[in-house]
Amino acid sequence: MLRIKTYNRISVQGLDRFSREGYEVGSDIAHPDAILLRSHKLHDETLPSTLKAIARAGAGVNNVPVEQCSKQGIVVFNTPGANANAVKELVLCGLLLGSRGIVSGLEYVESLTSMNDAGEMGALLEKEKKNYAGNELYGKKLGVVGLGAIGSMVAETALAMGMDVLGYDPALSVEAAWRLPNQVQRMENLQSLLSKSDYISLHIPAIPATKHLINTDTLSYVKDGAVLLNFARDAIVDAQAVVASLDAKGKLKQYICDFPEPCLLGRSDVLAMPHIGASTREAEDNCAVMAANQLQDYLQNGNIKNSVNFPAIQMDRDPGTFRITFANDNVSGVLGTVLGVLAKYEANVADMVNKSRGDIAYNIIDVEQRPSDELVSALHDLEHVVSVRVID
Repeated sequence: MLRIKTYNRISVQGLDRFSREGYEVGSDIAHPDAILLRSHKLHDETLPSTLKAIARAGAGVNNVPVEQCSKQGIVVFNTPGANANAVKELVLCGLLLGSRGIVSGLEYVESLTSMNDAGEMGALLEKEKKNYAGNELYGKKLGVVGLGAIGSMVAETALAMGMDVLGYDPALSVEAAWRLPNQVQRMENLQSLLSKSDYISLHIPAIPATKHLINTDTLSYVKDGAVLLNFARDAIVDAQAVVASLDAKGKLKQYICDFPEPCLLGRSDVLAMPHIGASTREAEDNCAVMAANQLQDYLQNGNIKNSVNFPAIQMDRDPGTFRITFANDNVSGVLGTVLGVLAKYEANVADMVNKSRGDIAYNIIDVEQRPSDELVSALHDLEHVVSVRVID
């Protein structure tokens, strides 16, 4: 039985992916093979020696000690794109809220509770509606920073609404490039995008390189009267710098985000939502199912997809073979040493694949004989080998 420890409320659709015959799943598992979570923070917890994988039912992994996991040979998965549609729809909502006087208009109407004559109220609203006039999105320029799963969907939706879309992503993958509508105008740098965009939407991960990417310096390039939307991560934006830009006459006009901070509250030029970008039933189901599927494929076959610390790797299995997987420091000579050990114990290799990512390498080797305990122990003892598994 494989043991899955859960944190937070995980969608039943995801949990149902684990068969009762092969898995024990629950929040009180003492020695788990894998952890499935959403927002629970693991940084202050001791990771059990039995742990082989962690799956985050969501895109960000700020709540997981990824570096520590890599050192222990623990694969960390996320679910990119599973909540993309939910976030895209909220970004669209943000664009509309940022272009029309919707919120202030609603607040004004709610303030008229003392009126009891519908005709009188209608006449008053007709007179006051000019105070809540806005602009149409059609023909305006939207700058999308980050053109991955969510950014490309936002770009496509904006194009369908008649907006001109500018895009910037220094780490654009081939897969993302194929997904991107060809009408998107690629910008060579962030400053160029900021200076040309009426609306700016952020869709990049929170990593050390992107911390406070939007700061006093970059905001100085913003087009006068621009609206900034952040439905990605709070760490990407220096909130104090945003406040200063909002206060500067003629610079940033409005900030719409999913990450409230004390300095942003009480301002008419800020709309801060309570981190609801992925809070839809459909998104939670999609994330849980994807996370569960990735855990299953790794635990049962050793395959890795959508890991943030290990390379993507997959190998089909032939009946009658036994699978060995191992992670090692990405230094020369380790694979050759492992093959030497296999030869010593007369384990004939039927197929193998090896990939690396940064400082870590991962290997899948199918052998024709069931590996002995002595062979597995010898592999564990090799220098630079981090973890070893045998999958029947």
